[in-house]
Amino acid sequence: MTLHHIEVRALSEQHDVQAHRLAREILQLSPHRLPSLATITATPLQVRTASLYSLYGTLEPAQLDSLLTQLLVDAVIQEATIGEQSHAGQHVIDVFFHAGVTDTLAESVLTGARMLNISTLEHAETGRRYFLDGRLSTQDARVIAESLLYNPVIQHYTFTGQRDHAPTSSNADTSARPQVKQSLLTMNDEHLLAFSKAGLLALNLDEMRVIQQHYKEQGREPTDVELETLAQTWSEHCSHKTFKATVEYREFDVHNTLVTQETISGLLKRYIMRATEEVRQEWLVSAFSDNAGIVRFTETHDIAFKVETHNHPSAIEPFGGANTGVGGVIRDVLGVSAQPIACTDILCFGPLDTPAETLPVGVLAPRRIATGVVDGVRDYGNKMGIPTVNGAILYHAGYVYNPLVFCGCLGILPHGSHPNKIEAGDSVVALGGRTGRDGVHGATFSSGEMSREINAQAGAAVQIGAPITEKKVADVIVQARDRQLYHAITDCGAGGFSSAVGEMGAETGVRVELADAPLKYQGLAPWEIWLSEAQERMVLAVPSANLDALREICAIEEVEMSIIGTFTDDHRLTVTYHNETVANIDMAFLHDGRPNRTLEAVWRPASAPYQQENTASRFIVPPTPATILLNLLQHPSIASKEAVIRRYDHEVQGATVLKPLVGKTGQGPGDAAVLHPLLEDSPQSRAGIVLSNGVNPLYGTIDPYHMAVNAVDEALRNLTAVGGDITRVSILDNFCWGNPTDPLQLGMLVRAVKGCYDAAVGFKTPFISGKDSLNNEYRANGRRLPVIPTLVISAVGIIDDVAQTVDMSLKTPDNLLYLVGTTRNELAGSHYVEVTRETPFETSVPHVDIEHAYTIMLALGEAIQRGLVHACHDLSEGGLAVAIAEMAIASRLGVALDLSHIPVQDAPPAHRNVLRLFSESASRFVVEIAPEQWGAFEKHMRFRSVTDVTYIGTVTNTGRFGVHDGDEQVLDLKIADLQQAFGGVRA
Repeated sequence: MTLHHIEVRALSEQHDVQAHRLAREILQLSPHRLPSLATITATPLQVRTASLYSLYGTLEPAQLDSLLTQLLVDAVIQEATIGEQSHAGQHVIDVFFHAGVTDTLAESVLTGARMLNISTLEHAETGRRYFLDGRLSTQDARVIAESLLYNPVIQHYTFTGQRDHAPTSSNADTSARPQVKQSLLTMNDEHLLAFSKAGLLALNLDEMRVIQQHYKEQGREPTDVELETLAQTWSEHCSHKTFKATVEYREFDVHNTLVTQETISGLLKRYIMRATEEVRQEWLVSAFSDNAGIVRFTETHDIAFKVETHNHPSAIEPFGGANTGVGGVIRDVLGVSAQPIACTDILCFGPLDTPAETLPVGVLAPRRIATGVVDGVRDYGNKMGIPTVNGAILYHAGYVYNPLVFCGCLGILPHGSHPNKIEAGDSVVALGGRTGRDGVHGATFSSGEMSREINAQAGAAVQIGAPITEKKVADVIVQARDRQLYHAITDCGAGGFSSAVGEMGAETGVRVELADAPLKYQGLAPWEIWLSEAQERMVLAVPSANLDALREICAIEEVEMSIIGTFTDDHRLTVTYHNETVANIDMAFLHDGRPNRTLEAVWRPASAPYQQENTASRFIVPPTPATILLNLLQHPSIASKEAVIRRYDHEVQGATVLKPLVGKTGQGPGDAAVLHPLLEDSPQSRAGIVLSNGVNPLYGTIDPYHMAVNAVDEALRNLTAVGGDITRVSILDNFCWGNPTDPLQLGMLVRAVKGCYDAAVGFKTPFISGKDSLNNEYRANGRRLPVIPTLVISAVGIIDDVAQTVDMSLKTPDNLLYLVGTTRNELAGSHYVEVTRETPFETSVPHVDIEHAYTIMLALGEAIQRGLVHACHDLSEGGLAVAIAEMAIASRLGVALDLSHIPVQDAPPAHRNVLRLFSESASRFVVEIAPEQWGAFEKHMRFRSVTDVTYIGTVTNTGRFGVHDGDEQVLDLKIADLQQAFGGVRA
C-alpha cells in the first residue's frame, strides 16, 4: 500500500481566508508572549495555510489526477503539490487528528473516491498546514501553534518536521474505564466515592451505596457495562436529579431576617410543569414527554421546538462542542418525527480581550473559544441546509471559565404523525453514523465541574460531527415517518445506546447485541460501544414486516442501517457482546432506583456572588449622554453581531420572512425571526411561526427571580414587536448554573424557577420543553469558579398572516415615534452601569408588572396586525437611547426626540434624563406611526386599556440623532457616528 502526501493551497494570498484570520489572531496575542513579533516592521506578517491529505492505497497516476481535479482541488483558486515539499525560510506546522478521532473530511474523500469508481483508495487522513513568517523566532512559532493552531484534546502537531504531542492509539484510551480493584460489594464509603471519581461516573455516595446494596441483594458484582449504564441514567444531565430533588429552602430579607421557609418537593414538578398544567392551551400537543415540545401550527401540521446546551464540550473543544450541540438538538427534533426547518443559537463568552496568560493552564482563551464555537455552529447548520434565524451573543467575565452554548431547532410534522408505542418483538434499529470512542462519558462529564485534570481525563467526551451524514439520516426519517414504518424513535445523544435504547425500552424491556453495532474502528470495549456518543445516530423501534421497506429507503439515501436488538416484554435491559451477557438490569431499578436527593437552598439578597461593582467610572471626565450612548453601542453584548450572523445561512429552505438583520442597511438587529413554511397540502396558507428569546444574566446578579421574569418578558416582547400573537405562544427554559450542592447557588436557582412559574402563569404561556445544565464550574488552584447564573427563555408563536409583520427599522421621514410602556427608576443590573461603573442614586433591577405587560403586548400585537404600526422595536439593553439608535442605524434615517414628554416613576429630578434614556424598564416598545394613523393607534391602545402611550418625536431625513428636553439639547450625534460605534460590515 502506497502513501501519497498532497498539499492543497490557495493560488494567491488574497484567496487564503484562513491565513488572513490567523494573522489577525496572532497580532491579538499579547506582545510579551511574542517578543520577536516587534521586530517585524518592514512588511506585514507573512502567514499562509494549506489543506493536507494523506492517501493510502494503490493509485494509478490517472486515478490520482482524477482525485485532484474532480475532488480535492478547485482549479480556479487552488493548486496542489504531491509529495513532501521544501519550505525554506518558514516555520511549517502540520496539525492532524489523534488516531480514533472522527475525521469527517477524510470520510468524504473516501466517499468521493468511490463515486469516481476508485476502489483502491483504502484509507485517508486530513490535516492543516500552517506556514508562519520565518522572521518569527522558533519559540514564538511554538507559542502560536499551542495558542491558536491545535487542541491537544483531539489533535497533535508536527513542528519543523519533528512530531510534538504524539497521537494516542485508537485502541489505547481506556484510562477512564472503571476497573474494580476490589469487590464493589465490600468497598467502604471512601472507596466507593474514589471509584466513582476515578471512573468519571459522577455518582454521589448515596447513589453508590444504593448500587452496592442492590448488587448485594443480587448476590453478584456489577459488570462495567451495568455500572456505566446506571451512571449515565442517573446523571444530572439525563435524570435532572437537582430539579427532582427535595429542596429545603430558606429565604432572608435585606436585614437577614428569615421570611420564608419551605420544603419543595421537586422544582420541575412544583413550578415548571405545574405552570404548564395551569395554563394548558387547546393547541398544546406534547410537553415534557418527548425529545421536543410539540404544538399545533395549522389544522394539518404541528411544530416541534427544542433548545439544548453543550457547554462542557465547547469549553474543551469549541468547534466540536458547538458543532455537535447543533447536531444533537436537530436530532431531538428528528426524534419527534419532525423535519428540521430552522436553528437558533445563544452564545455566551468571556471578554475577547482576556489575555491567555492570565488563565489557568487548560483554560482556552475566550477569543479562541468564540472563534471555534461560531465555526462549529456555522458548519453544522449550513451543511445540513437548515437556516440559523435567531439568537444572541453575550460577553461577561462570568463566562471566561465556563462558556455557554445554547442550540435550538424548530421542526414541522403532519399532525398526529409521531408514533410512540413500542411493541414486543419490534427490532432495535440503529441508523446513521458508526460508533467510535468519541463522546464516551459525555453525559457524566457534563454533570460535574471542570478542571484541568478532569478535562484531560474526559478527552474522549469530545464529539466530532458529520452534518452530511445527519442530513441523509433526516431524509430517511421523514420518508419512514410518512410511510409509518416505525413504532417509536429517539436520538442517540447523551449516553449513546445506553440512554436511547434504555429509555425506549423502559416500559417493555429490550435485548441488545453490541457486536451488531457497526464500529468506526476495532478495539472498543463493550461498555465503550454502549456509552459512545458518536454522532448522527438514531434508534427506531421497527416491526419486522417493515424492515425491508426501511432498508430500501436507507439504501437510496446511503444511510447505514443495523439491527442491534429486539424489544421484549420482560422489563429488563439485557446487553450481550458476542452472545456473552455484559449487562442484565431490572428496568424499574435502572429508571426508578436512584435515591432522591435532599438539598439545602438559601437566598439572601446580598449573597449573589456576581454583584456589579460600583467601581470608579471608566471615563476620564464626567460622561455625557452622548459618550454614554456611544460606549453602550460599542459594548460587546450590544454591538453589531453582523460579522457572525453573515457566516450563517438564514435564507436556505426559502421560508425566512423576517431575518436576523433587517432594514435598508441590512444591519438592524431584528427582534425575532418569522418563518412561513410551505405546506404541500395547504399551499395557500399564510400562517407563520415566530421565534424569539430572552436572556439577561446581569439582573440575576441582583435577584434571579426578576432575571427570570424579565427573560420571559423579553422573549414575549421580542415576539410582539414583529406582530406575534401573545395568545398563541409557548416557551422553553434553559438554566445554566453552578454547583447545586452549594446552598447559595441553589437558592438563586430556586428564586429563578419561582420567577419562571409566576411569569408563565401570568402571561398564560405554557412551558413545552426545557433543559438544565448544572455544575458549570471550573476548579483551579483550589478555587471554585462558577458561571454567572444564566437563564435563556425561548419563545415560539403562531401568527395567522405573515404579511402582517413589521421589523425594527425606521421607514419614512415625518412619521411619529411613540414610547409604549412605563419608564421607572430601574438601572440596577443595567448596561448603563456596565459602561459607567457607577449609579449616582438609589435604583432597582427592572420589575415586571405581568398583568399590565400582557395587556400591552396583546394590544400592540393587534395594532401591528391591523397595519397601524410601521416599525416596532422592544427596549432592552441600553434602554430607549440604544433602541432608537439601532432603529436609525438600520434605516440611515434621523430622529428628533423630546424627552420632556416621558414621565418617569420614582426618578430623582437631577437624573430624570438618565433614566429616560438608559433605564431598562421592561415591557416597553418604540413604535413608528404614520401621521394619518396616530388617532386610530391611540384609540386602539386606549380601547385595550393601555394608557402609557407617549409621543416622543419624529423620524427625520437629517441624518442626525437629536434629543432635547424641551428647549434644552441633551445630545446631538450623526447617525454615521452611531454606525461607527455600533460596528458591523459596511455596505
